[in-house]
Amino acid sequence: MKPYVINGSQINVSELYKVLFSFQSVSISQETKILITANRQYLERKMADPHAVIYGINTGFGSLCNIQISDENLEKLQENLVLSHACGMGELVPEHICKLMHLLKIINLSHGCSGVRIELVEKLIELYNANIIPVIYQLGSLGASGDLAPLAHLSLPLLGVGQVYFNGSIVDSHMALHATSIKSIILKSKEGLALLNGTQFSLAYASIIVAEAKSVLHLANKIAALSMDAFICDIAPFDHLLHDIRPHRGQIIVASEICNYLKNSDIRSIDKYSVQDPYSFRCVPQVHGASYDAIIHAMEVINTEINSVTDNPIIFHKEDKILSGGNFHAQPLALILDYLAIALSELGSISERRVYQLINGDRGLPAFLTRHPGLNSGFMIAQYTAASIVSQNKQYCTPASIDSIVSSKGQEDHVSMAANAATKTFKILQNLKSLMAIELLTAVQALEFRRPKQSSELLEQMIKECRTEILFLDQDRLMHDDLVKAEKLIQIWIKEGLL
Repeated sequence: MKPYVINGSQINVSELYKVLFSFQSVSISQETKILITANRQYLERKMADPHAVIYGINTGFGSLCNIQISDENLEKLQENLVLSHACGMGELVPEHICKLMHLLKIINLSHGCSGVRIELVEKLIELYNANIIPVIYQLGSLGASGDLAPLAHLSLPLLGVGQVYFNGSIVDSHMALHATSIKSIILKSKEGLALLNGTQFSLAYASIIVAEAKSVLHLANKIAALSMDAFICDIAPFDHLLHDIRPHRGQIIVASEICNYLKNSDIRSIDKYSVQDPYSFRCVPQVHGASYDAIIHAMEVINTEINSVTDNPIIFHKEDKILSGGNFHAQPLALILDYLAIALSELGSISERRVYQLINGDRGLPAFLTRHPGLNSGFMIAQYTAASIVSQNKQYCTPASIDSIVSSKGQEDHVSMAANAATKTFKILQNLKSLMAIELLTAVQALEFRRPKQSSELLEQMIKECRTEILFLDQDRLMHDDLVKAEKLIQIWIKEGLL
């Protein structure tokens, strides 16, 4: 596979996901190298002025910005910055998200606005292509002044310090460098700050979440269609006429998908049990559709962030300006991640309600979907588990972005908390996959009680794939094992929708 070339053109979430999970190597174009080099040369000319005072380059950081650093200590200043800021705590960031952070940092520096040497960018690429991935911790960023602690841990392998994921294990960085004959690097002026300033921690999480969320949404529609057939629902609420007069994009798309999934289902010919179905079935276009719109909006914001420069200060060599601003402030990501959290949580909430309806013993289905209730509990406690997960998701939906804690002696007096928004939304996404697994198994079990009637060809194929892994529940068995298999199947289908 040819390397993915970073050349200044627009990059989107879908591209990044494919590069990441196809294990594609990366490179930068010759034009990008020239741009980065010109930007650095301009900064070095400015630094040659003995009267120049430039934040973070020959001054301290944060509230120490008024302390000037002597020329002979500029390299030590950058090394000290990385080491002192690498104080992350908590759980490990998943390896694939660490790798995406690494790639996003390469992309960010490739804009040629950060004043770093081309050697630094090339060293980051060398480590990335050698699959030496920094070990990073979830706690430590306030989502402003950059994702400081996580990005410090990202930077440690450049110095031969810290730990990395390498060949399936966690090892000390210097061991991985030695094994690959890669040399560590000495950071020059501005480079430590350029590495630590930025939103790549929250952005990596956001990119994975929103990429998978779109695939999850379409899969949730398909599973909802399975549940609708199992519950013998009326298809009339999905008629395009209803949605044409309330033309939210997501609502129209979801209604159309559901109709397509149920097309030519034999179960449509069974007499309906009720004039109207419960909201968890009838209002799928409105609920799933609103989540779809939220996901699309989030994707637009995240794509913008991927193609942005979030360093500070920023070097505009063509305009002869060095500007210190606040592009590192992750408020756009914090708000959109909180929005995504609610959108994904609602997909899980309505899914659990469909599970409840299917096990309730209504519409000709046996209670708890077992032929021998009493002796067997069937799907009774699977619904309990779903309810527990939904409740946890609701708790995670408390917005992180409404919080702010003053830091750095008041210099950083409003922060976004985007990092916390990212990690909790990621947990909601994982929980949603579990909820979808429970609904999938419940719907497939319920449909067995509609035989010999067949669902649509498309849904029957889905049932077949599920039954290849998980047999009909004729009598109670270890339900956890079935749910784990279903969750793995969900993850496979999600990635198939993305790669």
